[in-house]
Amino acid sequence: MSASSDVGYHAQRQARWHYGEAAFWLVVLACGFLFPTRYLIMTDILRLALFAMSLDLILGYAGIVSLGHAAFFGVGAYAAGLLALHGIINEPVLALIAAGLAAMVLGFATSFLVIRGVDLTRLMVTLGIALLLEALAERFSNITGGTDGLQGIEMQPILGEIPFDMFGKAGFFYSLAVLFVLFLLARRIVHSPFGLSLRAIKNNPLRAAAIGIPVNRRLIAIYTLAAFYAGIAGALFTQTTAIASLDVFAFDRSADLMLVLVIGGTGYLYGGLIGAVIFRMLQEVFSTITPQYWQFWIGLVLVVIVLVGRQRLHRWALYVPNLVIKQVAGRKAVVAVPESDA
Repeated sequence: MSASSDVGYHAQRQARWHYGEAAFWLVVLACGFLFPTRYLIMTDILRLALFAMSLDLILGYAGIVSLGHAAFFGVGAYAAGLLALHGIINEPVLALIAAGLAAMVLGFATSFLVIRGVDLTRLMVTLGIALLLEALAERFSNITGGTDGLQGIEMQPILGEIPFDMFGKAGFFYSLAVLFVLFLLARRIVHSPFGLSLRAIKNNPLRAAAIGIPVNRRLIAIYTLAAFYAGIAGALFTQTTAIASLDVFAFDRSADLMLVLVIGGTGYLYGGLIGAVIFRMLQEVFSTITPQYWQFWIGLVLVVIVLVGRQRLHRWALYVPNLVIKQVAGRKAVVAVPESDA
C-alpha cells in the first residue's frame, strides 16, 4: 500500500461514524425529555459547546491561540439583537445566519493580523481586538445601549411556527439543532483534505509550506470559519435570552472558553462539547456548595488535570466499567465451554 493510499484509508476510517458518537447525541437529545426543568442551563451548555467548538477549530487543528474569541461572539450577539430590535430580520434562523456572516466578515478582516505573529503575538492581538470592540460598544451607546445593553428584544417564532417559551424548551431544541448541523459541517471539514492540511500546518508550518500547502490562505480560511461559528453562538445567546450587553465582549468569556478546552481537550471536536458539559456542571455544583469560592475549586480541578494528565484520568474513570465488562465476558466464556465426557 502506497503512502498516499495509506493516508486516504486512515482519513476515511477517522471520518466514519462510530457507535459512541451516535450514543453521545442520543443522550443529549434524551436530556431534553428527561430534565424538563433544566432547559435553561442545558441551553447554556449547548451555546458554550458551540462557542468552544469554534475555538477548537483554530486551536486544536491549526494551532492558532486566541484570548479574544469573545469578539466574534459579541458581534454575533449584537447583530442578532439589533436585527430583531429594529425589525430588519425577524425570523430567528435568517437572523442567525446574518449574525454569523457579520462575525465572519470581522474574522476575515482581522485574520491578516493574526496569521503574521506567533503564539504570544496572537494572544495579544486577539485580546486587543476584543477589548477594542468592547470599548467601541460602550462608546456608541446610542446603538448598543451601553452598559444597559439592548432592551425590548422580542424574537419571532422559529421558522414562523415555533415560538420561544418562558421555560426554554423551544430554545433548547433550537440550539441543539443548530449545534448538530454545525457539528456535522465541522466534522466534514476537519476530515477533508483541507482539515489534513491544517494538521500539517499545526505540526510544522515550514514543512507544510515546503510541500506546497498555502499556509496563510488555509489559516485565514479556518479563522474566518471559526469566527462564523462564534458569531452563531453569540446570536443563539441573544435569541434564547433576549439580552445583549457589553458582557458578551468580556475577557472572562474568552478565558472560560480556554478552560473548557483544557478540560475537554483539543483537536477532536468533542473536546469542546464534553468540556462545556463538565465545566458548567462543576460551576453549578461548586457555586451551590460554596457560592463565594467556586472559582477556587474549578481552578483546583484544572490543576489536577494538568498534573495527572487527561489520558490517565480517563483510564481511571473507565477502570471499574472495563473490569465489570471483563468479568461478565469471562463468565460467558466459562459457561460456553462444554464439559468433556468422562
